[in-house]
Amino acid sequence: MVKQAARVGATAVILVMVLYAGVVSAHGKVSIEEDSCMRRAGNSMVHLSTYQPQYEPTAHYCTEIPKGGETYLVIDLVDQALRDMPVGIRLVKGTNETEDETVTIVKPSYHPDGVIWQKTNLDQGQYTIFITGEGVPPVRYQYPLRVQMINYAKLLRSALGPGIALLLLTFIGYKFIKSKRVQSWLVSRRS
Repeated sequence: MVKQAARVGATAVILVMVLYAGVVSAHGKVSIEEDSCMRRAGNSMVHLSTYQPQYEPTAHYCTEIPKGGETYLVIDLVDQALRDMPVGIRLVKGTNETEDETVTIVKPSYHPDGVIWQKTNLDQGQYTIFITGEGVPPVRYQYPLRVQMINYAKLLRSALGPGIALLLLTFIGYKFIKSKRVQSWLVSRRS
């Protein structure tokens, strides 16, 4: 009986680990096409990283920024074609480039090293970064940013694996305790 319970428990743990491993994903371990910080327009691509070294010196974020405050926006112009045309950015609080409050502007210019960076202060809320390249044809990218906002979908996904594991282990424990052998062993111990 104990061997059977151990097998069931080991199977449950392996199942939970497999399910949970599929939910968790690290930013640095995905291909360039699957990277959520990458944007494509035609054949050109850009990559956004945001940093807040005053809170976490080695961490970088994409669209979910955990705290408000001084933030470094770093845009990598992945393709050479973007480095050969004037590229600028506009950061607005909200989602509308023309109607919402502009927080930061980097006027279009050439970036031969392929990096545009800007330091800015962000408060809690939603922002949008608009990146425009003045080429033929013109290119346009857009990143929604959420600063110090709870992403309930992500929270639910991260809690799903441990929740399933807890339910499964509770069920196995219940079945084990209610088994006839354990019940008879408990009765014999009481008398």
